[in-house]
Amino acid sequence: MTPAAEGATDGSVLDTDIPARLDRLSWGRFHTLVIAALGITWVLDGLEVTLAGAVSGALQASPRLALSDAQIGLSASAYLIGAVSGALYFGWLTDRWGRKRLFNITLLLYLVSTLASACAVDFWSFALLRALTGAGIGGEYAAINSAIQELIPARLRGRTDLLVNGSFWLGAAAGAGGAVWLLQPGLLPPDMGWRLAFGIGAVLGLIVLLLRQWVPESPRWLMTKGRIAEAEAILAEIEERCGQPAPAGLPRIRLRTRDRAIGFVELGRSLLRDHRRRVVLGLVLMVAQAFFYNAIFFTYPLVLGRFYQVPADRIGLYILPFAAGNFFGPMLLGRLFDTVGRKVMITLTYALSGGLLLLLAGLFAAGQVDAVGQTIGWSVIFFFASAAASSAYLTVSESFPLEIRALVIALFYALGTAVGGVAGPAVFGQLIGTGARLQVGGGYVFAAALMLIAAVVELRLGVAAERRPLEEIARPLAGID
Repeated sequence: MTPAAEGATDGSVLDTDIPARLDRLSWGRFHTLVIAALGITWVLDGLEVTLAGAVSGALQASPRLALSDAQIGLSASAYLIGAVSGALYFGWLTDRWGRKRLFNITLLLYLVSTLASACAVDFWSFALLRALTGAGIGGEYAAINSAIQELIPARLRGRTDLLVNGSFWLGAAAGAGGAVWLLQPGLLPPDMGWRLAFGIGAVLGLIVLLLRQWVPESPRWLMTKGRIAEAEAILAEIEERCGQPAPAGLPRIRLRTRDRAIGFVELGRSLLRDHRRRVVLGLVLMVAQAFFYNAIFFTYPLVLGRFYQVPADRIGLYILPFAAGNFFGPMLLGRLFDTVGRKVMITLTYALSGGLLLLLAGLFAAGQVDAVGQTIGWSVIFFFASAAASSAYLTVSESFPLEIRALVIALFYALGTAVGGVAGPAVFGQLIGTGARLQVGGGYVFAAALMLIAAVVELRLGVAAERRPLEEIARPLAGID
């Protein structure tokens, strides 16, 4: 550490080994805590998305709400619009205020909003509260992805990121199971079961809020702000908790500190001039997986109800195996993203997802599958699609400079969700409302085509980021050669 580092001011030059010290650590209890406290974001998102789908029949049957198919789709889109807005706003704040402050603020917003969703009195109040819930989750994505990427050792970053993203489906399973229990005929009044279901997320959120008080600020973020003494103190505590004191002679980097925030001109220059190929890659991966996932998963309960006459109180049973396939995909394939490599595995998972969906779309349109067959097909397809979708977040979060990481994650999440996610549920809601298998099957073909295009783009533009330090994949804006 240079003499100026202790009290660094704007323009000071720092020489530090903080990134190397973080990356050389073996997995310890500290890393497990980080994953448990921060990775819960995806569990909560999975819970919210699944609850909204699993209780869709109850929302339609509710004496107070009585939502139509189209309104179910629109409320799902409202959740995603909120997620897009929250990601952009809170992502912008995350790069300015720090990771820790924002992942607490966004969790509070989620907790209050999901609890209030249980008190909705009509479609408009329900849609508004779902949008606010989405804003909390969207803001979480930027803050949490940044923190996890910056705290997990480089050689384990791929499998960890996929496992965390895959935990979305633990929440999905909890939401499906909770909905099955709460929506049992005769257990509760018709307008009460779905309201209590939304309280599940609020309870989990409160527990996690307490757990997060033990997660420190990112030393990498503090480093770029010139707060080296604070970063060193946090890192020393992490090393002590892992029982791995820092050795001498680790690689060092040089940075020039800056007090002012990154402006939009500098952001645009970094994205459009320095990292154009990565911008195209990230956008294509995010849009394809967002449409694929949101269009299909948000409306899957409607398909089960309209085409297979599955009762509303049984929808959750069909979602459970679907969630299992989605969880085990990233868990079992994640290690390969660090060993075989990013480009091969991302290309393969996107291509398999699209190809298998084309096959199932043909069978569905021809009426050759029943509810069980449809569920088995989805479980196999999303075994690969879940890993593919998780790898899109991994690609975006590790491919750009540290100083703009949270905002870039938010920007790509917002663009991908706005283009692929918000339109998907609304469009599929309309297609399902027609009752025509051929039209719904055509929507599946379009989603499959997007995944196959993304596979080709990854093959041409993919980044070999496996086992490499973040600062090597994308040099910090403040880096000095």
